[in-house]
Amino acid sequence: MSKTCYAPTRRTILAASATAGAVSLVPALMRSPDYAFGQTSNPGGSQIATNADAIRPFSIDFPEEMLVDLRRRINATKWPDREIVSDTTQGVQLATMQAIARYWGTQFDWRKIEARLKAMPQFITEIDGLDVHFVHVRSKHENALPMIVTHGWPGSIIEQLKIVDPLTDPTMHGATAADAFHLVIPSLPGYGFSGKPLAPGWNPPRIAKAWALLMQRLGYKKYVAQGGDWGNAVTEFMAVQEPTGLLGVHTNMPATVPPDVSKALAVGGPPPAGLSPDEKHAWDQLDFFYKNGLGYAIEMNNRPQTLYGIVDSPVGLAAWMIDHDARSEEMIARVFEGKSEGLTKDDVLDNVTLYWLTNTAISSARLYWENAHNPTGGFFDPRGIKIPVAVSAFPDELYTAPRSWAEKAYQKLIYYNKLPKGGHFAAWEQPELFVAEMRAAFQSLRT
Repeated sequence: MSKTCYAPTRRTILAASATAGAVSLVPALMRSPDYAFGQTSNPGGSQIATNADAIRPFSIDFPEEMLVDLRRRINATKWPDREIVSDTTQGVQLATMQAIARYWGTQFDWRKIEARLKAMPQFITEIDGLDVHFVHVRSKHENALPMIVTHGWPGSIIEQLKIVDPLTDPTMHGATAADAFHLVIPSLPGYGFSGKPLAPGWNPPRIAKAWALLMQRLGYKKYVAQGGDWGNAVTEFMAVQEPTGLLGVHTNMPATVPPDVSKALAVGGPPPAGLSPDEKHAWDQLDFFYKNGLGYAIEMNNRPQTLYGIVDSPVGLAAWMIDHDARSEEMIARVFEGKSEGLTKDDVLDNVTLYWLTNTAISSARLYWENAHNPTGGFFDPRGIKIPVAVSAFPDELYTAPRSWAEKAYQKLIYYNKLPKGGHFAAWEQPELFVAEMRAAFQSLRT
């Protein structure tokens, strides 16, 4: 059996790709009794993967010198002048970034999150010429519903770690065996521990096809899919493509914006007449984002390779990632002021440090370029999905999708709920709410 171990240059991954044979053996920490040494098939009864189809166990082991170098770079940051306004209209404030750097360079311990990642059953498999990394946790409950969960930018598999235990082992978290899920949590191409595409073409529809193949390769004949941010785009394209076995999807950042609203936003015009209060609120959120929050996306759409600074400076990378959206930025700033929020200081830096150590600042940014140069419609435009869709609308998301828009966008809207709190990183910020949403959203699709 070939076991892939992450190294900064990915040489071990490439070597494993060349030498891996059939893999049906998996780590003993895999929870399901179906996973046992000497097993002759993958979960769900599929045949053993061979050659390029092999599913190879994966582990991480970052050398200490990388962490020493990271702290050195943080503590040697060359700082700009303070912003000349009292708010965040010029970007992430100097005081916030200096507070982050102080904690990151002196107290943050990467080894804690690394230990949590090592405890997760992780794998690599080659799909369409690219190594795809994924966490795969099987529930001990026989009738668990398989679900593939996809992160976005600036996220990673770290976003989903808090939901793994409650979803796969519900009886230990106040629910019943009927609420159990098997979880597959992949890293997007160019993100985290997945391979970095060496040629153009890895846009959301192609990733969607890869994810369907991954679920097939794992032997899942019926499953659901979930995503937010880019994860929503991938998940919705899976729904559009309707691969065999996909029962339905859930999104926490749905694409529901009507054509007249989308057109008005694009030209900076006034809102269409006749919007309900919920629709007007969504308009106001989107109008703010279009006018004030799209700078990072425009740069990555057009010139991702130019972002050399965020590969060379960890503080530059952190600032770029934290500036994703205003409400997340405000929350993170409060966290580093010592206030209790949905995320902790370590949560924030676990994710940024993963980007740093894997050197994926630019390779992840290229997904924006791919989408812009292989256009598949507006990010929030309805895609004509015909299979069942569930929506969780969080108040601090880029926009809180109104029920009326969701009902028009999705022919088979099987679930809609507006949450009292939570934002862009819903599973990470509000794991208890998110877990409850997964249980409720897919209840009608269980057989």
